[in-house]
Amino acid sequence: MDAAELESFREFVDNRSSALLKTAVLLCGGDRHAGEDLLQNALARAAGKWRRIEEPEAYVRRILYRQQVSRWRLKWRGREVTVAEPPETGHAGGAAAGGTDAAAAAELRVVMREALSRLTARQRTMLVLRYFEDLPEADVARLLGCSVGTVRSTTHRSLARLRSLAPELAALGQADAEGRPSRDFSPVEVRP
Repeated sequence: MDAAELESFREFVDNRSSALLKTAVLLCGGDRHAGEDLLQNALARAAGKWRRIEEPEAYVRRILYRQQVSRWRLKWRGREVTVAEPPETGHAGGAAAGGTDAAAAAELRVVMREALSRLTARQRTMLVLRYFEDLPEADVARLLGCSVGTVRSTTHRSLARLRSLAPELAALGQADAEGRPSRDFSPVEVRP
């Protein structure tokens, strides 16, 4: 990699790593350390082919998804251990008028993160691609190497499992006419 390519790669990492890390953390069920490892591996792979990459973000995202797919296809599956994190604190000095909303939002993020971590890697990946990345079913199927029907059925079962793991989430979003939950219910609400 020459100096110009190295500078281009560094600029890409500086500008896009936070957005890519959010996706990686969600793919790893809210485990920030595993998400950082996933992203680091993806960036290392991209660095080796940097001069041939035309759309770097799409390329790195595809590596993230495929590495996650490879993880769930392994025969051995270790159970993830979740560690409760304290909710984000509001303003110093007590509860303001919006303090209750901020506390409720933080609690919702913790509940969502824990529920996502209890899904299988495949279920989590489907939900992240469909609702966080907002990809159409055909694109998800192409990325994961499966049929559109598999994407639909896995997404449906994943949402049902998410609702059973965290019933308080079911009250937030009712499925619209297309079967997609409202934006309030989507995993986008989880902040890594």
